[in-house]
Amino acid sequence: MYGTNTGIGEFSEKVLNDDQVKEFQRYLVYNHAAGIGEPAPIEYIRAALAGRINVHAHGNSGCRPEITQTLVEMLNKGVIPVVCQKGSVGASGDLAPMAQAALLLMGEGEAFYNGERLAGHEAMQRAGIEIPGLQARDGLATINGSNVLTAMSALHIYDMERFLKQAEIAAAMSIEALLGNMKPYNTKLHELRGFKGAITSAKNIMKMIEGSDLTTGKMKTKVQDAYSMRSTPQVIGAARDAIAYARSQVEIELNGVGDNPIFVPEMKLTLTGANFQGSPVSLPMDMAGAAITMVCVLAERRLNRLTNPALSQGLPDFLAHEPGFYSGMMLSQYTADHLIVEQKILSAPASIQSIPAAADQEDFVSMGMNTAIKNGQILDNAYGVLGIEFMAAAQALDFRKFTPGKGTQKAREVIREHVEHLEVDRPLYNDHNKMKALVKSGEILDEVEKVVGKLG
Repeated sequence: MYGTNTGIGEFSEKVLNDDQVKEFQRYLVYNHAAGIGEPAPIEYIRAALAGRINVHAHGNSGCRPEITQTLVEMLNKGVIPVVCQKGSVGASGDLAPMAQAALLLMGEGEAFYNGERLAGHEAMQRAGIEIPGLQARDGLATINGSNVLTAMSALHIYDMERFLKQAEIAAAMSIEALLGNMKPYNTKLHELRGFKGAITSAKNIMKMIEGSDLTTGKMKTKVQDAYSMRSTPQVIGAARDAIAYARSQVEIELNGVGDNPIFVPEMKLTLTGANFQGSPVSLPMDMAGAAITMVCVLAERRLNRLTNPALSQGLPDFLAHEPGFYSGMMLSQYTADHLIVEQKILSAPASIQSIPAAADQEDFVSMGMNTAIKNGQILDNAYGVLGIEFMAAAQALDFRKFTPGKGTQKAREVIREHVEHLEVDRPLYNDHNKMKALVKSGEILDEVEKVVGKLG
């Protein structure tokens, strides 16, 4: 049986004798604990352990129940392995990071416990967790799945979904400040085309602007606005649809048997295959990361219209109170542009970047960990880009003398609790960082939903 009484990878044809079987699991874990770099965030590793537990719970992994129960105890008692974030190629799963986690099952490695970084045996002892050791199959059953990249992707999906709702809030504020024509956000328009994401996005934008003087038809607006305004539901909607697909793939992986070999005891079958392969997650997550970048590119174009006097529908140049003497938010656009270029670079797909390994036994790999890492970076930049659009939109609405929508008004109030109106030029890096943190926290979304109801 592969990995039980044989070697692994290129050594799969090497049969082990009975004396070697138990010790092999130890050396397997040692050899694969070969990552590099700073420890991954604790929430990623907690999620990865939960995912691995769920794989074992299917009963097809062939390890002892003590192994799974120990992972459960580690989660429940807060013993979280120290795991280098880099080193996985996303097939045979996340071997390097999961092997670092598996070291604790032998009382080795390191762990975080009660805020301290400790030797593995010390952390397990303090938590009162018995060390199970490894027997035949136990080591491979702990490491042979794409659990870390899937865990990271699951957490990113949650953040991406909340980000898109905030992107719709910011878009509604900018569209209102730019005296947008409201016809492009009529849900009937989007129902006629049929894309679910666009329908939801249009509904959310109209929820935000409900109660605004712009919705009465009494205010003069253009017959047709620029794409960065009237295409917003289609663009954010496309991102919604991409991320919904990515969510469905991640959920399948979280609830499936990602392992090798797989045992089917009721059929007396041992199946060796490639259920560790990360491509079903890395490909859609590449698309999800690109979707977030796309939404940020769109946000920057609305930011440009808010600050550009040729396009801003009468707003002061660069939203400054004394243009020429003050520069207002001119340089905020520079910062957003820097972040977006970095996002564009990071949006190149990792899922096609395979490099063969293990003497060409593992000659196609998913590189899904690269996808997961860069998606975290794309999101981090996205919070900054959207924070700057929020800040500009709030500044612009401050100049307008009409009744705003109840959603956009609430969003502006929340922003003003963190960042003051820009009356006189000041260093803006503090404001940018406060806005980035505000978007990341989701406070604007939470407060707006109290006023307009849950966004779709």
